[in-house]
Amino acid sequence: MKPFLLGITGGIGSGKSSVSRLLASVCGAPLVDVDQCCRQLLEVGQPGWQALRERFGDLFLLADGQVDRVGLRERLFADPAVRREVDALLHPLAREAMHRAAMHHDVPLVLVEIPLLYEAGWQDEVDGVLVVSARPGAQCCRVMRRDGVSRCSAARAIAAQMDLGEKARRADWVIDNSGSWEDVREQTLALGRQLAARFSTCAGQESA
Repeated sequence: MKPFLLGITGGIGSGKSSVSRLLASVCGAPLVDVDQCCRQLLEVGQPGWQALRERFGDLFLLADGQVDRVGLRERLFADPAVRREVDALLHPLAREAMHRAAMHHDVPLVLVEIPLLYEAGWQDEVDGVLVVSARPGAQCCRVMRRDGVSRCSAARAIAAQMDLGEKARRADWVIDNSGSWEDVREQTLALGRQLAARFSTCAGQESA
């Protein structure tokens, strides 16, 4: 049985990871994190690491051979040409890893957190899309607090992604995370109950 893949996306600092974890708990569905798949692919000797080294040599490697993830991320934000090259190397590998992880679960519904779903053109890889939206000001503050970066750096990271309003317009479901956690929690609980009923999954302990 092929599960229904619900892609969860948003923008940097929109709170999609918190919503994804809560939603998985509510509707009793497994959660696949594409960022985690990518991190595993970039471990020393793994296919993503090998692809980067073959194309860029030691440019994005630390002295111990590990990928310089901070340096790589900064370069991707600053240089669209390099970002396109790296995406072309890693996206096919990440797509395969995502599907392997999703098909591992013999269940009717699998949640898949894909930060750059629309930017990567992966909307056809999933059966439905949930966008976690937030106002740009809220995004910026969260990125600054989480990553310890300047407002300028946070704004540049946000600007490098597709407009969040456009993502919301394309989505099947939208959760607005511009306000309090209590508000977004209530939205997430409601959607979780809806999904649990639709796919006959068991609601988790956060249903109260």
